[in-house]
Amino acid sequence: MNIGNQIKNLRLEKKVTQEELAAYLGVSAQAVSKWETNASTPDITLLPGLSTYFGISIDELFSLPDEAQYERIENMYSHERRIAPETFVHSVRFLTEQIAKDAKNVRAYENLAYLYNHRAASDHAEASEYAKRVLELEPDNKGGWVAFLEANNGVCGDEWYDNHFTVIQYFKEFLKINPKNYGGLYAIIENLLADGRFDEAVPYIKEIGEAKGNYQMLMYSGDVAFGQGKIEEAKELWNKAVETHPNEWQAYCSRADRFKKLGLIQEAIADYEKCVKMQTAPHITDGLYSLAQVHEMLGDYAAAIRDNERIIAYLAEDFQTTDGESVDSRKREIERLKGYFVQ
Repeated sequence: MNIGNQIKNLRLEKKVTQEELAAYLGVSAQAVSKWETNASTPDITLLPGLSTYFGISIDELFSLPDEAQYERIENMYSHERRIAPETFVHSVRFLTEQIAKDAKNVRAYENLAYLYNHRAASDHAEASEYAKRVLELEPDNKGGWVAFLEANNGVCGDEWYDNHFTVIQYFKEFLKINPKNYGGLYAIIENLLADGRFDEAVPYIKEIGEAKGNYQMLMYSGDVAFGQGKIEEAKELWNKAVETHPNEWQAYCSRADRFKKLGLIQEAIADYEKCVKMQTAPHITDGLYSLAQVHEMLGDYAAAIRDNERIIAYLAEDFQTTDGESVDSRKREIERLKGYFVQ
């Protein structure tokens, strides 16, 4: 795709006429027409204006190899907080064109899923801010309350709404087609347990033990016992999961999550620290995210700040990531936490 075709596609996506684009750039409509028919190309001084108008980089005005397009899209939803609408549409168009060429293009489908999830998350973050403003102005406004909970995946109190019925039904059918699939088993167990459907979870827990052979069968069995009110039995099973798999950092992180629910905060902190220290590069920072939350719950804002600083350090050291949303989100958390010191 050359720049003329690219300009035409972007203009049509934005639903503007050649005259409207020409007026914005200060050129004639005939000039735009010549670009789009490849009779001429825009002057280099017009490229910044074109990129601004369409909400894309100057590079995107030119033809890129498919691999570069994929990488650009993947970097975008991984590192950007918000994606410009025009850029989103352009990316979707590229991916759907790839699927038209190959209906089994898994990478294109995956990228589409991540793109739409990214937009949903971005929209929910924005909705959350508007909902909070509603509640600041009218604390008893039910609409603001509902909107905030929905935006932040909060519990609304209506069991039919808060449950995971649709997800569970999907993975039941998925596992019939893909028996003993680890991802499917993991998903259905987590959602059954979240909904308190403990007896239904048991056969799937046995299957994941056969499929994976790691700490999870014991950990999930403890979850079933916990849900049935057998607290001591649950603790025994969770401890056994760690004792029998002492070299798996994930076991410590999982036990910490359970200890936190029991109010065993110091034990949870110790396990989270253990899971972080056990890892070699590249570090998975789940434990640090949880530590930051626990420390904030305890009112230890300085420790929560250090946890976020450690995440930033690992991103730089292990992934050479020093900017983008993964870093920026931690910096925003640090600034928010610093606000507690001046209240």
